[in-house]
Amino acid sequence: MQNNIKSTNQSFSQRVLTWFDLNGRKNLPWQLNKTPYTVWVSEIMLQQTQVKTVIPYYQAFMQRFPDVLSLANAPQDEVLHHWTGLGYYARARNLQKAAQIIRDEHQGAFPEQIEQLIALPGIGRSTAAAILSLACGQHHSILDGNVKRVLARYFAVEGWPGNKKVETDLWQYADSLTPKNRTADYTQAMMDMGATLCTRSKPQCDICPLHTDCLAFVQGRQTELPHKKPKKTIPIRSTIMLIPMWQKQLLIYKRPPSGLWGGLWGFHEVEHAQQIVERAASLGFNDIQQQTLSPFRHTFSHFHLDIQPVVLHLKQQPIGQVMEDTQMWYDLTEPQNVGLAAPTKKLFSTINTSF
Repeated sequence: MQNNIKSTNQSFSQRVLTWFDLNGRKNLPWQLNKTPYTVWVSEIMLQQTQVKTVIPYYQAFMQRFPDVLSLANAPQDEVLHHWTGLGYYARARNLQKAAQIIRDEHQGAFPEQIEQLIALPGIGRSTAAAILSLACGQHHSILDGNVKRVLARYFAVEGWPGNKKVETDLWQYADSLTPKNRTADYTQAMMDMGATLCTRSKPQCDICPLHTDCLAFVQGRQTELPHKKPKKTIPIRSTIMLIPMWQKQLLIYKRPPSGLWGGLWGFHEVEHAQQIVERAASLGFNDIQQQTLSPFRHTFSHFHLDIQPVVLHLKQQPIGQVMEDTQMWYDLTEPQNVGLAAPTKKLFSTINTSF
């Protein structure tokens, strides 16, 4: 493998950089006035999420949290609120945790050594390398999903890239091909090629600068490589979401900091319909009228969740104060800036238009 790489790397990087100069993306919001912080936020947002989706979230996030200290010092609810809709909320929680570590252990200065970055929550080897390469011009190779796809096709690498041995081989290719000069441009170019040319389906091989000696193209295996993750049956879970309602106010609570939708606000849940009355009573609601809404499915990366919403119409105004740090009456006419999971937002919209 090493001999093959040595005969390839110079030509490979030159072609990639030439393509980038003509076609690469250079005006995305996080590419303007780059700093390690702005690149970091964009890299975390771009995990599992497309560029067009990320752009408005990134712009709003940076307006509210323009630097590490503003992110570190912000209430978690506000951070999660600005992440609402992006999904994979552990990313936002880890982002803030890392910002707080930078504030407390690095005097607010963004670390510029790769080992220090990898030690932070939510930052792996490839993300750390991307930050230091793109923002600081350091010589590090990356291996995100786009780069894995380009290299797996170019070298006709067998096996699923998530497999440890396959990933190790891909890292060797990435390390050997990354040039010492113009590392930042090369890093961006490889991500751009994977996102715009060497796409999962219908790759545009005819205009790819690497197609003449790309083994997947030569062998006609572009749609086969990289190999897909071995399929597993996705389990299905179910829950009943209880929605206590008085006029246009809905009772929600703050979920525990870790686990499913950690730190986000949502509805109380029960497993079985027979538990509804008892749970309602535990919340202080004895005189209620139940209304079942249309069920829907929310899909996570590792399971489906079938949700049955049940509105608990209160027949009299609730008495007493809820524990404001863990529960609140959410007023649909005056929405609060708190972090909400996608199903919660969906139910807010459904109820707001239905009642």
